[in-house]
Amino acid sequence: MNSTDLIALLPYLTLAATSVVVMLVIAFYRNHKLTVFLTLAGFVLSAASMRYASCVLPREVTSLFIIDCYAFFYLGLVLLAGFVVAAISFSYLEKHPGHSEEFYLLLLFATLGCAVLAAATHFASFFLGIELLSVSLYALAAYLRHSNKSIEAGVKYLILAAVSSAFILFGMALVYAEAGSMSFTEIASRAAGPEVHHLPFLAGIVMIIVGLGFKLAVVPFHLWTPDVYEGAPAPITALIATMSKGAVFALVLRYFTRIDIHQHASLLAVITIIAVLSMFAGNFLALLQTNVKRVLAYSSISHVGYLLVTVLASGALAQIAAAFYLTAYFITTLGAFGVITMLSDGTRDADRMDDYRGLVWKRPWVAGVFTAMLFSLAGIPLTAGFVGKFYVVAAGVGSALWMVIVVLAINSVIGLFYYLRIIVVLFTRTRDESPALQRTSRIGSLVLAVLTILLVWLGTYPGPLLDIIKETVLF
Repeated sequence: MNSTDLIALLPYLTLAATSVVVMLVIAFYRNHKLTVFLTLAGFVLSAASMRYASCVLPREVTSLFIIDCYAFFYLGLVLLAGFVVAAISFSYLEKHPGHSEEFYLLLLFATLGCAVLAAATHFASFFLGIELLSVSLYALAAYLRHSNKSIEAGVKYLILAAVSSAFILFGMALVYAEAGSMSFTEIASRAAGPEVHHLPFLAGIVMIIVGLGFKLAVVPFHLWTPDVYEGAPAPITALIATMSKGAVFALVLRYFTRIDIHQHASLLAVITIIAVLSMFAGNFLALLQTNVKRVLAYSSISHVGYLLVTVLASGALAQIAAAFYLTAYFITTLGAFGVITMLSDGTRDADRMDDYRGLVWKRPWVAGVFTAMLFSLAGIPLTAGFVGKFYVVAAGVGSALWMVIVVLAINSVIGLFYYLRIIVVLFTRTRDESPALQRTSRIGSLVLAVLTILLVWLGTYPGPLLDIIKETVLF
């Protein structure tokens, strides 16, 4: 490594250095406000350093990382999610007993793991990023030790994530035994050759897909999702739904676009089946839920199904659609869980339908933010979610994926029902006294306001973001 490599790695080194600083501060002086300030400052400095590091891009740092505009685009999304989660967590953790400082240390580690995944180009860096993310999420999901649901969520995520890591590791071993390399680029070129028909190689690829399926919570690897979403603290649910899935999907998209899956009928069929089942299962199971966090959990499964359409499609439009859809999904999901976080108290999260009954008459602006986020998830026009879904459909049409597009359209209509059901609850007047509403913090309110502005802006004027995407994610 040389100085140019270090400049390219500057955003990553800034995140790592922030983690060390926060850890040392916690060891010598516990102060919740100081820890939050250092964490937010670390995210801002890491994002700012991207401009300086971009001067040397693209840069291959050893054989483990490829630091390019693609990695930086998704790194920006990850930093945005980390900043929002840290900001909304402050008032949330203030309501709960016990020390809160380690929460932000784990959050920084999880963010660093996601950042590594976005730039990984080798099995070693890929597994390092996955484990750094997963181990942090084990502890974060169970962070509220006084809550049985939180402990249950942590244990379930620990067991299932460990199983998925075992699948990935065994799959890596089989692929390496056949390909003789752990570099994604060499494996992708090998996949186009005759050795792809060797049973150990195919078995290894399948096992890696199974492991990634657990991380993305697609059908049939989705069973952990509703329980973990419901039991984990609301800010961490937002983290799992956005940062974790987004980083893994960025990795998948980068290397699946290098393999023309249309030349491999079996791989194309597997991903098509997973996408279709994820759409139907996510939406139909969400119809049965009365818990808002579980509704959003099943909704996230269907949204990953929509995103898989961009993997099935080919060409530049598919990459643009995936990047825009992920951006819209990040903003929307962070906003939705941000509202849940703001309204939660020290005893439980505000995840029951009754917690939102008549909210528009008591907290009009909070209800307005939540309504905007739900409209975006449903793909209603003038929101970022609509534009994102439009580009996904366009990518599918461009690749003649007619059956998948019809399934997507049908499921979008199904999903509209359970989103509107929550919105109706928001506008329902009640005579009975509803649970007392928590005061929203200033920083949380500011974050929600910014996310709502971004949501509407991208839904009405997506041009600037599309220009950035075209300059960064295409390769």
